Amino acid sequence: MRLSNLQKFILKDCYGSTGVFKRNKLMSFYDKQKEKTKKEDQQNTITKSLERLIDKELMIGYGRRTPHKWFIDEIKLTAKGRRTARSLLGQQQSLPLRLQKVKK
Repeated sequence: MRLSNLQKFILKDCYGSTGVFKRNKLMSFYDKQKEKTKKEDQQNTITKSLERLIDKELMIGYGRRTPHKWFIDEIKLTAKGRRTARSLLGQQQSLPLRLQKVKK
């Protein structure tokens, strides 16, 4: 199963906590980014990632429902999500190395 960097961050962050995890703690993902984006765009991206993780049955979302939209306030990992997060912690991360071109 392919996961984005944000989804991997969410799973690893939730794996360290017990019980439900507050959504507002996920904004720390964008603190390390070089490019600054709008808060609204960051919230939309986090929402889409959470919805996709819920669709993959990796987590459960708690929140409010309006006639048009869900508002996810808290999340919790399922057993499948805990297994996936545990496997992500065991994988070695790749470094962002840039290879220089050899001049001839």
